[in-house]
Amino acid sequence: MSVTPSAQYSLTIRLEIPHRPGMLGEVAGAIGRAGGSIGAVDLVEVRDDKLLRDITVDAADPEHWDAILDAIRSVDGAIVVDTTDRTFLVHVGGKIEQRNKVPVKTRDDLSMAYTPGVARVCMAIHEDPAKAFQYTIKRNTVAVVSDGTAVLGLGDIGPEAAMPVMEGKAMLFKEFAGVDAFPICLSTKDPDEIVETVKRLAPTFGGINLEDISAPRCFDIEDRLKSELDIPVFHDDQHGTAVVVLAALLNACKLTGRDIASVKVLVTGLGAAGVAVTKILMEAGVTNVIGVDSRGVLSTERADYHDGTMPAIKRWYAENSNPDKLTGGPADVIDGADLFIGLSGAKVMPAEALGRMNKDAMVFAMANPTPEVTPEEAAPYVRIMATGRSDYPNQINNVLAFPGIFRGALDVRAPQITEAMKTAAARAIADVVGDDELREDYIIPSVFNRDVAPAVADAVAAEARAAGADRGGDTIGFAAVDADRVRSSAS
Repeated sequence: MSVTPSAQYSLTIRLEIPHRPGMLGEVAGAIGRAGGSIGAVDLVEVRDDKLLRDITVDAADPEHWDAILDAIRSVDGAIVVDTTDRTFLVHVGGKIEQRNKVPVKTRDDLSMAYTPGVARVCMAIHEDPAKAFQYTIKRNTVAVVSDGTAVLGLGDIGPEAAMPVMEGKAMLFKEFAGVDAFPICLSTKDPDEIVETVKRLAPTFGGINLEDISAPRCFDIEDRLKSELDIPVFHDDQHGTAVVVLAALLNACKLTGRDIASVKVLVTGLGAAGVAVTKILMEAGVTNVIGVDSRGVLSTERADYHDGTMPAIKRWYAENSNPDKLTGGPADVIDGADLFIGLSGAKVMPAEALGRMNKDAMVFAMANPTPEVTPEEAAPYVRIMATGRSDYPNQINNVLAFPGIFRGALDVRAPQITEAMKTAAARAIADVVGDDELREDYIIPSVFNRDVAPAVADAVAAEARAAGADRGGDTIGFAAVDADRVRSSAS
């Protein structure tokens, strides 16, 4: 197969095969020849002359399933009884649920958790609204808000179709930082309505994570909510990506002996992530950035800058980048670049063009599932390669940032997440990779490295305190994460 088998196309195949030696080996051989990758093999039932087995197989795509099943059926005596799409099975009934933290088994339990005792707590909050952070879920709960207009690589698929992604986001908040998050998908694309709806929901939550809202609307929505709410508002597609990119660059510069201020950067894709990445790199000291969108290199010389059709955020970009007023496409302006950042689409950068970059070139090609240039193609030309994919080294993944950022902000009740807090988060992620571990294929920690979220949370909280933004949070911290795991395993 041209595409590597992946767990996203994992199939459990229930087979009936003759109960004789070597039969399982024949089936496994057929699956292997068809390009499938076998995982678990389970015995379901034994009969006198038949065996019922479940075999889990990773495939490259749904069409590959057909080839694998045909290969199995070609084995004499093998019968495919049923198949289960394991990814869809994971999503049956949704991926998250609410559960109670305290028992309600006696009259006393009911009297304290609900009426009449709850009235005393309500009145305490009525007299001092800040106590909502102490006595309600507000202190540890984030709303994951989307309108479904820019979902993953799928685009505008609507609020219902966006829900599985938002549920997944909520899972990651809980798993990595003990933050309770709830998905809220809105049936409106109107920025005014989105802002007003989130403002009305805000009393319930300690933070707002905006997700998969298309540019340029996302910039205005976030700015307005940040100015009108006193809880953190964070558009992860922008700032989560930016934080992790900066972390990767800090370690890549350390490995290649570069000063970040001297790095020349080429960015393709100037949506939410592209703009935010550029801003955080500039905040960190980068001075020479060239941006490319679907119409080519951005500059104040472009026609849409002069005729007024260029969006405001891109006007800012044009005025603060491309000092030499270069024109053309990505491959036309890559000469002398130190870092190529791809946040656009598949195959937009010819591999041979990377040869015109500076020595020890760095490439972060993050389009999914197919990057702007593949690691295999880039290998002869670059020293450090990162992607957005989990099946290559150096995965630039937002999950390294957002759980810890919100954990730290919630723990000190910070009213907002500042640029300094984002930079502190990036440095914390980078520092998880020790000097003795740093190498070309390990400039960024694994998403499963459990040291990352606590380090980010500590850095964000410390920066908030240093800036005087600590409002006396009743810290939950990572003890809650461990306690949840204990409860889950006990149940």
